[in-house]
Amino acid sequence: MSDIIWPAGYVPGFTDNYCSNEVIVTGVSIESVWTLLNTPHLWPTYYANSANTRFYDDKGPELANGDRFYFETFGFPVEAQVVEHVPPVLGQAARIAWHGWAGNTEEDRLDVHHAWLIEELSGGRLRILTQETQLGKPALALAKAKPNPMINGHQDWLDGLVAEALNTSKSNN
Repeated sequence: MSDIIWPAGYVPGFTDNYCSNEVIVTGVSIESVWTLLNTPHLWPTYYANSANTRFYDDKGPELANGDRFYFETFGFPVEAQVVEHVPPVLGQAARIAWHGWAGNTEEDRLDVHHAWLIEELSGGRLRILTQETQLGKPALALAKAKPNPMINGHQDWLDGLVAEALNTSKSNN
């Protein structure tokens, strides 16, 4: 199976916080998942922890490599830039990753690399993997929190994404 591609400085194990969530499902097309994930204004429709998405520089509504965008999540206003964007192609994993940041001081600055991988597997299965590494004092606090808000929040995102993709697949049949 494919892996996340990590930029220098964001490799898990060398950051202040890391989370990984994955599902393998059937009955969901890679195209429906891609559309839902690649279109930020759709995120709040299936993931309650996402709000106020918008693009900069007259970009959007779908993500593309280099695009700058904004959204709110986990109580953070996140500025972000797409750093990896590989749409679905037969035989290769689809990928989206962005560098996100919030805060301006040493106390509140948070930098993240959030990556998604969507991969068709044998038997009509679809693998959706999301991983995030974080740097900064807020990341240190998140890493110690129990239950882990990043693991739980990203699982909610995955669960909502799959449920919405299933709904989309059913309504298209």
